[in-house]
Amino acid sequence: MQSKRRIALSAVAGALGLAGFSGAWAQASPDCGLNTGKPATGEPIPIGAVVGKTGPDDFSASGQAAAAYFKCVNANGGIHGRPVDYLVLDDQWNPETAAQVASKLVKDRKVVALVGSTSFVECGANAKMYADEGVMVIAGTGVPRECFNARNYVPVNAGPRVSATIAAMYAAQKYKAKKMVCIIPNIPSLGNWACEGPKEWGRKNGVTVETLTIDPGSADATSTMLQAAAKKPDTIIMNVPKGILVPMLAAAEQQNLGKKIHFVSAAPAYNVDVPKAIGPYWKGNFDVNLEFNPLESAGPDNKNWLAVMDRHGAKSDPRDTFSQAGYLAARLATQAMLKMDPKKIDRAGVTDALRKVSDFRSDILCKPFYVGSGNRHNANNSGPMASPDGNGWRFAPGGCLTADDPELVDIRADEQKMGLK
Repeated sequence: MQSKRRIALSAVAGALGLAGFSGAWAQASPDCGLNTGKPATGEPIPIGAVVGKTGPDDFSASGQAAAAYFKCVNANGGIHGRPVDYLVLDDQWNPETAAQVASKLVKDRKVVALVGSTSFVECGANAKMYADEGVMVIAGTGVPRECFNARNYVPVNAGPRVSATIAAMYAAQKYKAKKMVCIIPNIPSLGNWACEGPKEWGRKNGVTVETLTIDPGSADATSTMLQAAAKKPDTIIMNVPKGILVPMLAAAEQQNLGKKIHFVSAAPAYNVDVPKAIGPYWKGNFDVNLEFNPLESAGPDNKNWLAVMDRHGAKSDPRDTFSQAGYLAARLATQAMLKMDPKKIDRAGVTDALRKVSDFRSDILCKPFYVGSGNRHNANNSGPMASPDGNGWRFAPGGCLTADDPELVDIRADEQKMGLK
């Protein structure tokens, strides 16, 4: 059972982002921290991260991007002269290991914060300890429910529930859809939770949404598509990894379902390889939500991310959506610490500074990001839509859509208290 679960988690992790993107849009010199051009030589500031690097799959791109950004900061004056001593530890996709390595960072190494963490298991394993120890986590990519429901854990990404909700909203807006089926892996803390967003939104808006859970380790593409079609939906929401998505769309094409049913997807389908992999049949027949603005966008911060990776990261480091998230996490933490007295940078001070983040801006994000003092965090809840055009992606007019997920009611209340819209 444990082996099957690890295979399932691997399938999801390997497809939530984008692979193989080059730094063609990168600017010549990256912009990092103080930009002094002189290395920091003061007392190091310990910061950590927990990632799932070894095991079923390498899920560490956010940590790699954060490491590249902190290297850039250290080469440009650090935090008012103090370098960031950044240590990334591997939880091996094991909750017990995740607890052990997090304890090493928090209790032994006395990190002031964790930045760029990305894991399927560490949110649930460590959230209570982070709160008890008063340490904040600005995570790169959160996936399971626990990542978005902890006081001291702040994912930069939107998450699968929000992404699927936006996809459902788009289908209702564009196609006047009234009956949908949401397909999701039966992974603990992902399963029904991620499809409950579209379902709860649908109840408020006269749209029926049914959930179809699949075992990602042994999913039969044709059988799944036939099961979904048998429910007679006008829209199918795909909330599955790329490795499962592509054969399922091939099976749907064999049944010519794309001419009878609208297909939309959460963020895992946004991958540079997908348009060619699924072929011309799906041109104009498939709409996908993104958690961030496009990888190839020419905004200054997106270009800066690529410049940081090219100058301070390894060539083998992914330039994908996970990497965007890790870069943002590190830049947010750096910006917060630069506002502090460098002699008073300790855990309590950094935790307070991070909670005060209320207007963090980047063209990679659809709207300003914040942390705040809420009991949970899902500040990124907007994203654009795109559809394959045969060779790449065509982005829908209208820009970013914001999720109208009833689960976000407490998030909206926090935003109101902070004076945010």
